[in-house]
This record gives sequence, structure tokens and C-alpha cells, in this order.
Amino acid sequence: MPAFKRLQMAGFLDNFRWPECECFDLGERRNTLASVVAGVLFFTGWWIMIDAAVAYTSTEMHHAFHTCGVFSTIAFFMINAVSNGQVRGDAYGEGCLGRTGARIWLFIGFMMMFGSLIASIWILFGAYVVPEVGVAPGLAVFFQNALIFFGTLIYKFGRTEDLWA
Repeated sequence: MPAFKRLQMAGFLDNFRWPECECFDLGERRNTLASVVAGVLFFTGWWIMIDAAVAYTSTEMHHAFHTCGVFSTIAFFMINAVSNGQVRGDAYGEGCLGRTGARIWLFIGFMMMFGSLIASIWILFGAYVVPEVGVAPGLAVFFQNALIFFGTLIYKFGRTEDLWA
């Protein structure tokens, strides 16, 4: 793309604003709603996995497949243990590594979360879809990690820190 076209398109969406919906205003309930939705997703993910563990024998669903959910849960706590202010450096100046340590901690948490989600997809296809056995236990592993993943994102980015002050 020529340089002059790139300069013309640089401010293409600068003045674009989404229309504001006046039908409901979350206001002070935003943190509560995000926490409840994230908790329901987290609970549903574990409930699906516990149901699959009870319904299927150890030959149909290996006990090692629970590892993805455990690492997703650890990543959930790691990601949400660091506030956005700590990552930006607004509310965190001291400690072991300061802002850099908070960013490293968050990065490791997201790596664990994405790794667990990818591993659950690998388990689904490698152990259940390709061998053409019943896919329900594999779907349980995948949906557990997907629901924990979305619950983590909602809990991390759905809340606002402005209401904490």
C-alpha cells in the first residue's frame, strides 16, 4: 500500500463512536454483573467436567484430562490477582519487581490459560474425534476450559476499578 494512502486511512475511525444505549445503565452494578456472569461460567465449566467424570469410566475418559481444567483454574486466579492499575503502574510501585513483575505474572497467567484451551482442543480431537469414539467426554473437557476462559476474560475486563475508590 502506498504511503499516501496509509496517511489518509490513519484517522479513519478516530471520530467513530458507538451509539449509546439509554435503555439500561449498569453504573454501579457493572462489577456485580461481571462477577456473577464470570462465576456462573466458571461454575458451569466445572459442573460439566464433574458430570463427565461421574458419567464415564476411566477407560472412556482418562483422569489425566482433568489437568487442563486445573491449570485453567490456576490461570484464572493468576490473571485476576493483578489489577489493571498494577499493570499500568498507577497503583503499584513497590514489591519484588514492581510493574514489570505484575506484567510478567499476567503474561504467564494468560499463557497458562491459552495453553489449557489449546490442550483441551488437542484432547478433544486427538483422543475422541480422530479415533471415532464417543466425543462427549472430549466435549466436556473442551467446554470446561472454554467456559473458564470466557469467565476469566469477563472477570478481568468486565469490571471497572473506578468504583473501588
